[in-house]
Amino acid sequence: MQSNKFPYLRVLPERHLTEPMPYLPLTLERKGNIKEVFGLLDSGSTVNVLPYNIGLELGAMWEEQRISLNLTGNLANFEARALFVNAQIQDFPSVELAFAWTKSEYATLILGQTNFFSEFDVCFYRSQNEFEIKAR
Repeated sequence: MQSNKFPYLRVLPERHLTEPMPYLPLTLERKGNIKEVFGLLDSGSTVNVLPYNIGLELGAMWEEQRISLNLTGNLANFEARALFVNAQIQDFPSVELAFAWTKSEYATLILGQTNFFSEFDVCFYRSQNEFEIKAR
């Protein structure tokens, strides 16, 4: 079973986050559009969340996405639509991830239970500031 370790990172200094967090570097691809991003691994999140601007950069059209989703927490007031995107993490095989594409410009890209944690096993080693990803 393939596995890789990654360090905790400080990815969003503009949000004044001082502690490193489990941000995973990955490449998203949709219809030939490619975007390198960092996704926050959040085992408490029910769904993967994709910020609005990243969906646009991947060539998605809001009006073409027909499946509406309801988000909770600080994103509860924003519309969300289902969007499928291919994701590549280092040398792991590419996987299709289902995202709740939110109309929020300020959302963090979140990798949650549906379906990131269905595709990968994750072990957090917070005391060592690293985490490990294992392919399913």
